[in-house]
Amino acid sequence: MNPIAESYVKLSLALGVHDGDFVDAYHGPAEWQAAATAEKLPLAAIQERARALRAGLAACELNGLEEMGRLRHEYLTKQLRAMEARIEMLGGKRYAFDEESRLLFDAVAPVNSEEYFRAMLTELDRALPGPGSLTERLDAFKKQFIIPPEKLDAVFQAAIKACRERTLSHLALPAGESFTVEYVTKKPWGGYNWYKGNYHSLIQVNTDLPVYIDRAVDLAAHEGYPGHHVYNALLEKNLLRDRGWIEFSVYPLFSPQSLIAEGTANYGKVVVFTAAERLAFERDVLFPLAGLEATRVGDYYRILDLTKRLSFAGNEAARRYLNGDITAAEAVDWLNRFALMTPARAQQSVRFMDKYRSYVINYNLGEEIVRHYIERKAGADPVARWRVFGELISSPRLPSGLK
Repeated sequence: MNPIAESYVKLSLALGVHDGDFVDAYHGPAEWQAAATAEKLPLAAIQERARALRAGLAACELNGLEEMGRLRHEYLTKQLRAMEARIEMLGGKRYAFDEESRLLFDAVAPVNSEEYFRAMLTELDRALPGPGSLTERLDAFKKQFIIPPEKLDAVFQAAIKACRERTLSHLALPAGESFTVEYVTKKPWGGYNWYKGNYHSLIQVNTDLPVYIDRAVDLAAHEGYPGHHVYNALLEKNLLRDRGWIEFSVYPLFSPQSLIAEGTANYGKVVVFTAAERLAFERDVLFPLAGLEATRVGDYYRILDLTKRLSFAGNEAARRYLNGDITAAEAVDWLNRFALMTPARAQQSVRFMDKYRSYVINYNLGEEIVRHYIERKAGADPVARWRVFGELISSPRLPSGLK
């Protein structure tokens, strides 16, 4: 499979010349990227070569392969199929939302009705009594927990330190791993990890909108420890360097790998702290650092736990919007009513849909798939969960392989 893997990397770079969002990270030979830029292979030729590589994989003899070898074969096959679908989309083809997510990310999000979300909204409505709409009441409640801009870095750095210490107590990370943090604006996302190779990342935090106190641990875990930074560093160490699997020198964003990346990053927030540990850490460390009333931590997370159950409302808005069933304005209204987003956050969410389309399923559905997989194998034992989590982020497993 090594020659096919090398061709897969070069085709990914060739597609990245046409699609600036396709290659999220690359840390392979610099001359390959330079050659892709110079050649500018036409999309039709990339498509044809991707199909030929899949045919080559189908002809591979799998008897005698260890489990990791079989996983590698499946990984390359589905990553290539996603590449073909992305090329078709760049050429103007539009898939229905669910078919697009299946081809690109190897998963389909559940369909939920308005009634499904209304039942959850009724429970939240009882928890937040008072005048005004539920969205307005929730927004007013959460405004009490905004990190002051001048304290954001101190709070975030404290969260990073705690997440790193906890991760290192369970996972062996490559020597010299590190990341830097930047605060940016005018982005369609809240945070982003740009993996640079050699076990280093650049993490950017978007400050366009207020940053709530829960986002400190969320971002530190999701983008850093044990999320994207650790995931990419372990793939580089265990698969690229130790096994010589060159395909892990490139990370194509529109591919099944992304659901695993986002799902493990989101579940990382759960594995790094138990619920009780997180409440204690926030009460004793982060709330005081942010100048917030520490006795309110329980109230805050009780409401957040209720709102998290509405996360799939975002998928439903994306499905309807990208299928052409509702307009952008109607998607904003849907997110306002059923995801309880303020107009500004809903508009940011729709901008994300415009740019990344069905990628939205990777966060909540990805977390759900990863959670079920890890907890099915590890049960309620926190140490066992760390072990299974570490094995998952050091392997080429894909979404359909976790079911």
